Amino acid sequence: MRSEPEQHELELAAEMLKALADPSRLRLLLRLAKSELSVGEIADLEQEKITTISARLKVLSTARLLKRRRDGQTIFYSIADAHVLNLVDNAIEHACEAH
Repeated sequence: MRSEPEQHELELAAEMLKALADPSRLRLLLRLAKSELSVGEIADLEQEKITTISARLKVLSTARLLKRRRDGQTIFYSIADAHVLNLVDNAIEHACEAH
């Protein structure tokens, strides 16, 4: 059985959940679960400004939900690990069950 989390662990989890609490960021995570993308590629797919996408990526990266890879001048983003996609999938599934 898992022991009770410490306060700092709860705070980290709350910050991560705050980062997930936006439909645009959730959609972004689902896109990145399919393939690694650059900011420009995401902006094109979302039909949004690069600055808007960069702000969303920063929130998700700060919450440790994404990983980054540099190739020359371009930074590519992807899901940090399988836990992230599980969180998103579970949240969506749970929300759909509630209706």
